[in-house]
Amino acid sequence: MQHTKSYIKGAPSRAIICVSDGTGITAEILSKGLLTQFEGINFRQMRFPFVDSPEKAMDCLQGIRDARRMDGVRPLVVMTMMNPEISAILRQEDAHFLDLFDAFIAPLEKELGVKSAHTVGRSHGQTSHEYTNRIAAISFAIAHDDGITDSDLANADVILVGVSRSGKTPTSLYLSMQFGIRAANYPLIPEDFERDHLPDTLKPFRGKLFGLTIAPEQLHLIRQERRPDSNYSALDTCRQEVAAAERMMRREGIKWFDMTSRSIEEVAVQIIQAINSKSRPGYFG
Repeated sequence: MQHTKSYIKGAPSRAIICVSDGTGITAEILSKGLLTQFEGINFRQMRFPFVDSPEKAMDCLQGIRDARRMDGVRPLVVMTMMNPEISAILRQEDAHFLDLFDAFIAPLEKELGVKSAHTVGRSHGQTSHEYTNRIAAISFAIAHDDGITDSDLANADVILVGVSRSGKTPTSLYLSMQFGIRAANYPLIPEDFERDHLPDTLKPFRGKLFGLTIAPEQLHLIRQERRPDSNYSALDTCRQEVAAAERMMRREGIKWFDMTSRSIEEVAVQIIQAINSKSRPGYFG
């Protein structure tokens, strides 16, 4: 079982349990999206992946019972489960069940006039070619993280630029892992701002550049965790660097995205949309 919790002081608590015979990531992502619509509740999210046997189902059933006992209300159980026998075991407990396959597969079967394969883990399958490309993209992102090397940038699909700790590394890795995008990232540093022009290394690849920015106050908090009470993390430093980076990106015609209130997943999708569009350069806040 994997367990995460987001705490709101004074709010009632309720468990949402994601159960799957696969990774459970699909159920978790959908449930998170749904729960953002409901405020004032302490949603305690739990994930039971790879529930593919009666024994594992019984362990999960106990987790559902424990959650109900702890909160005093029925837990929400979001499932992606192909095996009806295992599903029946879980439904012995009094909980509110949302079976994603039941909700979507049956209507699709009716509309398409074709029975689904009902194969465990099928939604996560990928061809050998897709797998190879994805592994190559991940290796590329790691090798080109934080400007470690500027070799082979011609083979990059995307080059992310921005000040230190603006979210370049996790966004690069997410693009590579989820979409097979060869993403490099390059930090904009005070010396670049003093020279007042884009680093020479990046100039040949201007069409591949995308910028990330962030509110100085949030950047200050992030940097404080890494180097507390240093000039690097000082609020004034953060303000100066963010302002200088935004001026440079605006002047150089680099499309840029604000990470302040957006998730990495959301920004990554926006970057892919921008890659596929011919929209004019500018701020994508």
